Amino acid sequence: MAETFEEKMEAMKGLSEDEMAKKIQEVKETCKSFCGECPTYTGTGETELGFCATSKSKIIKDEKGCLCTSCPVTGMMSLRWEYYCTRGSGREQAAAGKQ
Repeated sequence: MAETFEEKMEAMKGLSEDEMAKKIQEVKETCKSFCGECPTYTGTGETELGFCATSKSKIIKDEKGCLCTSCPVTGMMSLRWEYYCTRGSGREQAAAGKQ
């Protein structure tokens, strides 16, 4: 049975700060090929990546299309939302009760 996003987040609570930083860096590396092509990201001047794992962008404001559902991180982390760059990380969207 596949774990939910919430179950995966619970399991990660035991990671050290260094281990968590490494996981976030892995997400950012994976996102390079997706965020860089995303209509919402492109042309904004944003350089950060991995919003699903960190938080929304301080730069991106307009939603012009989202590629997050096709990103491998979505399956790996059982994510079920979109527009992390404007709406917040998976953890933030889960806490907000978004389905």
